[in-house]
Amino acid sequence: ATRQIEQLYGRLLPPGGRLLDLMASWKSHLPAALAPAHVAGLGMNATELDANPVLGERVVHDLNLDPRLPFPDASFDGAVCTVSVEYLVRPFEVFEEVARVLRPGARFVVSFSNRWFPPKVVNVWQGCHEFERMGIVLEYFLRSGRYARLETFSLRGLPRPEDDKYAGQVALSDPVYAVWGERR
Repeated sequence: ATRQIEQLYGRLLPPGGRLLDLMASWKSHLPAALAPAHVAGLGMNATELDANPVLGERVVHDLNLDPRLPFPDASFDGAVCTVSVEYLVRPFEVFEEVARVLRPGARFVVSFSNRWFPPKVVNVWQGCHEFERMGIVLEYFLRSGRYARLETFSLRGLPRPEDDKYAGQVALSDPVYAVWGERR
């Protein structure tokens, strides 16, 4: 699943751009071939952000307490949110803020799977089928009115790679879902 997300980001994000990794952690899932000029990581855990070698800027910030992004308008060529959208309690405000910090035409790519931390996930996420979650994320984009060319992606049923730590325990790789749009 991680490799599939990296490939997806490699197809959708501009090489050499300034990128925002929203709700970042110890890994940004950005392929090395993108060779971004700058990656800003915004997350809640300073230790995890410090462990991420891709980040050129690390911002500790809880979007559930304050959905405002501490970046200037139109300062990024692309943004990603990897396996974290399900924890946002104010997603509409966050999606509007992401649009504000993206340059016109820049993509915001949100990817997720079927795993999450039950005590932290928002209730609507738990009560939905996996495919309905793409619709929830689409609604976050649509409600803002700031994105065009919305698309979805799903990939399921791939065999788990032999070098995966769960190989031998689980036959199939985790599914990958993604929703993205371009800032108007």
